[in-house]
Amino acid sequence: MILTKEAIVRDFLNMGLWRGEVLLVHSSMSSLGFFVEGGYDAVIDAFLEVLGDTGTLLFPALSYATVTREFPVFSLKGTPCCIGKLPEAFRKRPGVIRSLHPTHSVCAVGRLAKEITMNHGMDTTPVGPNSPFRRLYEFGGRILMLGCGLRPNTFMHGVEEIAEVPYLLSPLPVEYECILPDGSKIKTTHLRHGFNGLIQRYDRVLNILEPGDFVEGYVGKAHCYLLDTKPLMEKSLLKLKDDPFYFVDPPKENQAIK
Repeated sequence: MILTKEAIVRDFLNMGLWRGEVLLVHSSMSSLGFFVEGGYDAVIDAFLEVLGDTGTLLFPALSYATVTREFPVFSLKGTPCCIGKLPEAFRKRPGVIRSLHPTHSVCAVGRLAKEITMNHGMDTTPVGPNSPFRRLYEFGGRILMLGCGLRPNTFMHGVEEIAEVPYLLSPLPVEYECILPDGSKIKTTHLRHGFNGLIQRYDRVLNILEPGDFVEGYVGKAHCYLLDTKPLMEKSLLKLKDDPFYFVDPPKENQAIK
């Protein structure tokens, strides 16, 4: 069966997306369950049609898998993201802005794209106060988990940074070489995530959120969650104050701790 852009727009509207909002998308293209007429561009175009010219669309462009401690080189224009084909297609679109961060950059387009992405390079951690993930909360944005479940929610790392949980960051900083679009190079220093083998369990947000804090529905065959960042941030911080390890599980049996 074929999934058209028009059908995707209809499903987005049924999920409750609205014109003018600030939206961050985590995604699994395959979860849509159909052949998508127009491919990745059709999905992105559907988002842009719903959000309109007053909205802002963001996709993570994470590169932690390829920009490593052993190879600490990041090209703002050329380094691909490592979290899927839909965000990579978005990264390559004309007019998209990418935040300057070697491992946890975000791409954006729309009315607030420049404002949300412009100062990310000032942070020394992956999801610091200038990260678009954190700015999303300031702008009252929402997060759509498009068929990928609730675990790969990078916004939660920002919550963990604020809560100063003991497992999140490696103590050893890394100096990166960042290549700007004009070919010039700058040096930046950042901490990386640690986790020490702990398993991320951000699906547990459903245990602390109220029904009005999120919407659950479908786009094509993709099971989706639309999360309001205000209650997500505030209720998660309260939970972490009570239990700093609430959103992680111990390593699986026989799993080596790095």
